[in-house]
Amino acid sequence: MAAIDGLPPLRAVIAAHGLAAKKSLGQNFLLDLNLTARIARVAGDLSACDVLEVGPGPGGLTRGLLAEGARHVLAVEKDARCLPALAEIAAAYPGRLTVVAGDALALDVAAHLTPPVRVVANLPYNVGTELLVRWLTPPDWPPFWQSLTLMFQKEVAERIVARPGSPAYGRLALLAQWRAEAKIALTLPPEAFVPAPKVHSAVVHLTALPAPRYPADPAVLGRITAAAFNQRRKMLRSSLKGVAPGIEDLLRAAGIEPTARAETVSLEAFCALARAVKAQAG
Repeated sequence: MAAIDGLPPLRAVIAAHGLAAKKSLGQNFLLDLNLTARIARVAGDLSACDVLEVGPGPGGLTRGLLAEGARHVLAVEKDARCLPALAEIAAAYPGRLTVVAGDALALDVAAHLTPPVRVVANLPYNVGTELLVRWLTPPDWPPFWQSLTLMFQKEVAERIVARPGSPAYGRLALLAQWRAEAKIALTLPPEAFVPAPKVHSAVVHLTALPAPRYPADPAVLGRITAAAFNQRRKMLRSSLKGVAPGIEDLLRAAGIEPTARAETVSLEAFCALARAVKAQAG
């Protein structure tokens, strides 16, 4: 990869710019450019797409995306120390990389992108889940993105793709699978990163569905699943009693036993319950 783009190896870039990873920013850098190119390929053919990358750091994945043919990459970086290294990549790929200094949680990134858009990122550990939830819960659907190819701690990745009855199954699984097709594309050991985290990581690929898998009001579904999984060991007739009057009848109308626990209930059944609650409220 370094030979392809003519840029120095990432270890040399980090040394030249003094880019020791900061724990406070949730940084863990991927230095293997073959690996970053492999992650870029998980996102599919990027030649006709704008790509949003959050937290590029010294630019390993950025280089992978550009070398794999991304039409244009918008990289959002909070750490000002990384900007000179990213500027070198921008110079090597004229007109194909835009670097925005700032916090992705505070920026309207969609305004800077031309569809179709795919998101590919080794997300900082401390904001990864929050960003995913935001991307999965826009006011309108379909969202601004076609797909999300995101690196998480393996435990978080397993929560995204979990099925009913498994310990990892919860709100994140429901949120992801209601509006997207989600799969774990690859796993990475701690030693793939600098510094090495204490846990394995995984790349999750989510493809946006044209419409939610089952009809439901997003706000009602969110309220129900929050109440159900905040007290996941309780029977639903107890954990959901504050959601709507006559909750046991509503549960039965949705085909759910009132004595069931949240972790055993399918996405389809939760959506049916959300419709029943909405209908009762008028």
